[in-house]
Amino acid sequence: MPEPRITSIYVTPTALIAGHRRLPYACGRGGFRLQKREGDGATPCGRFALREVWYRPDRLAAPQTALPRRPIRRRDGWCDDPDHPAYNRPVAFPFAGRAEHLWRADPLYDLIAVLGHNDAPPVPGLGSAIFAHVARRNFAPTEGCIALRRGDLLWLLARCGPTSAFVIGPRAGANTRPA
Repeated sequence: MPEPRITSIYVTPTALIAGHRRLPYACGRGGFRLQKREGDGATPCGRFALREVWYRPDRLAAPQTALPRRPIRRRDGWCDDPDHPAYNRPVAFPFAGRAEHLWRADPLYDLIAVLGHNDAPPVPGLGSAIFAHVARRNFAPTEGCIALRRGDLLWLLARCGPTSAFVIGPRAGANTRPA
């Protein structure tokens, strides 16, 4: 029997709980913040739907998930320029504004789940490019994203669908205990 879909992934300062699993993770170097700002290095607090999954097709097969999937291309980026109309949206390089390259030499963006933070519509300066992505080996802090081991992220995404969301904050899932 397949495992049920995971609808809420709880992230607190001490735990990431998905279904009945507690997974190691890294968050932003600025900790958790209710009032997220561009460049503060903080992970935003709140409930954020999973929008879609991007992956490097030269490094892994399309991941199993009920979420929309998109292969990352060499020209893909994400605008983090609050003064640009494409703020907090995917872009293609060359690009006139400031943007993060999604095609990277390191493995951090080999697999990305886009979180629905500040995207409906984006408000300039309130944070961009909040993803769940592959962690560094030592789980070093991120610029605001949630980072997991590649295998854990693949496991998680295989159990996520259109109703799945990250619930992030000091008391997220306070009454939830993994079995």
